[in-house]
Amino acid sequence: MANKQPTYGEASIRVLKGLEPVKQRPGMYTRTDNPLHIVQEVIDNAADEALAGHGKRIAVTLHADGSIGVDDDGRGIPFGLHPEEQVPVVEIVFTRLHAGGKFDKGAGGAYSFSGGLHGVGVSVTNALATRLEVAVWRDGQHARLAFSGGDVVEPLTVVKAASSERRHGTSVRVWPDAKYFESPDLPRHELVHLLRSKAVLMPGVTVTLTVEKSGETTTWLYKGGLRDYLMQHLAADPIIPLFEGEQYASAAETENFAEGEGAAWCVAYTEEGTTLRESYVNLIPTVAGGTHEAGLKDGLFGAIKNFIEMHSLMPKGVKLMPEDVFSRASFVLSAKVLDPQFQGQIKERLNSRDALRLVSSYAKPTFELWLNQHVAHGKRLAELVIKQAQTRQRASQKVEKRKGSGVAVLPGKLTDCESRDLLLNEVFLVEGDSAGGSAKMGRDKETQAVLPLRGKVLNAWEVERDRLFANNEIHDIAVAVGVDPHGPADEPDLSGLRYGKICILSDADVDGSHIQVLLLTLFFRHFPKLIAKGHIYVAKPPLYRIDAPARGKKPAAKIYALDDGELTAALDKLRKEGARENAWTISRFKGLGEMSAEQLWDTTLNPDTRRLLRVDVGALDIGGTIQSLTKLMGKGEAAARRELMELKGDAVEVDV
Repeated sequence: MANKQPTYGEASIRVLKGLEPVKQRPGMYTRTDNPLHIVQEVIDNAADEALAGHGKRIAVTLHADGSIGVDDDGRGIPFGLHPEEQVPVVEIVFTRLHAGGKFDKGAGGAYSFSGGLHGVGVSVTNALATRLEVAVWRDGQHARLAFSGGDVVEPLTVVKAASSERRHGTSVRVWPDAKYFESPDLPRHELVHLLRSKAVLMPGVTVTLTVEKSGETTTWLYKGGLRDYLMQHLAADPIIPLFEGEQYASAAETENFAEGEGAAWCVAYTEEGTTLRESYVNLIPTVAGGTHEAGLKDGLFGAIKNFIEMHSLMPKGVKLMPEDVFSRASFVLSAKVLDPQFQGQIKERLNSRDALRLVSSYAKPTFELWLNQHVAHGKRLAELVIKQAQTRQRASQKVEKRKGSGVAVLPGKLTDCESRDLLLNEVFLVEGDSAGGSAKMGRDKETQAVLPLRGKVLNAWEVERDRLFANNEIHDIAVAVGVDPHGPADEPDLSGLRYGKICILSDADVDGSHIQVLLLTLFFRHFPKLIAKGHIYVAKPPLYRIDAPARGKKPAAKIYALDDGELTAALDKLRKEGARENAWTISRFKGLGEMSAEQLWDTTLNPDTRRLLRVDVGALDIGGTIQSLTKLMGKGEAAARRELMELKGDAVEVDV
């Protein structure tokens, strides 16, 4: 039998009344991992009374039966009949969404500044509680009523307050309904943090937490306010004195901001970075920050930037960003905003656009004045933020190895070998495309690869590892070899090494020697393990070719000489063998590109006839090698190089 299809008609539309929407979708109104937020709504109401100057005490009690009590000495929630609804006001506050005294803004309003905005605060607390009891003392009377699941179960009763009772205040006791929460237990550390922060932000107000089971009571009363609170949490001493300030709009400034709007702040800078960042709006903790934090960030940045420009402290090429100034700042910020706009019902982030301009306009001139009154501290802070900017710029310039399909792509100009045997394979780093062409034609395709290099590679002695891949030639060398740059103390991954011998092949002249030194500098500084494990070699091509005539039983031949010394020795041998003086022809190679493929094979590539020197650094020579390379390749060593040339210049022979 076919299943009966559900019908969709007029009766399908449900109208949720009263607090029913909260019960149906509690996650839209509050946190559902635990009941802390619905208790916080009650605490916030008590704090709003203190913020408005009508209370000096907030007491929270964790009762043994799982209920939570919040008691204050504020004015007390009105319990007379509402002029329009003809229902006791205290009942409306706890049973109606979008109702409360915090909508009564402006002159004469009940709350000039408060954390509430949506009007769904304690009504949500009531909806998600098995029982909620309210007691109010006001105008010499004592009123009581109780709710269950958001409905009145004990109607309002009003009696004359006894002479021993308080004159004003509100007491709320709530039993959260466990079925709406993942855990019925309040996170104690979060509750303690919340209550302590209320005391910090309201100097002179006493906040207590009592645990009924243990009889333990904790009291917070801060007279030093934000400064004391921040100092207690810093993990290290600040590098400059704490910067603190407080400013609120006066009646004369109402053109820009409402009277009383403004902020109080305390900021600390430490070498180790941030340890505490807390912000509040009308005493409500904004754990996700918001526009008031952006205003503090903007103000600090503008002030330090102007200070640096005024004192000409910025190095060339460094561009300061707001995060450079803010990244090392620990702070506590307390803003007062007339009509705060929050993101989400739990008010975790402030969205009010004017809050950025409000906080920035007060923090920036105050901080700038402070910096110029304490120039030494200002310069110390400038040094810190400039260093941070330089670190950020270096990180942003980091160049990664170019990859495709998850595998490093071999350089297009690499002519690879066919073998995959690491013991046999070798790659020649060749100077120039013309030499590369000869090497490609003269090589053994089975085991020899050729990578032509365009011009002279970068002097990598003082180049940071993260910037190496910005140079195309070094990038291609690393990719072709299969090993990433590393330091002497590192244990690099050599599993990707593609060649057992990495051979530097350059012309046998001054330019060739320079290229050879640049490549050796690169390998020594950034690929030291390749040298340590014997993978780096220098090929020695000849500088001269002698076309020798037939002499005695020896036929005519081509003789190659590595340098002038070998040339002299070769000529002496020809004379001893009976060759007539000047019967031979001497040719000097201007470069590898002048050699034919056959000549290059005979002299440089053939394993049986070539001269290949393995590069090695003895353990006792490392310090001397570093010192020599620093003198030769260091950018700031021009004076040392000049001294070297003055001392050794007469030993240099120049071919004309």
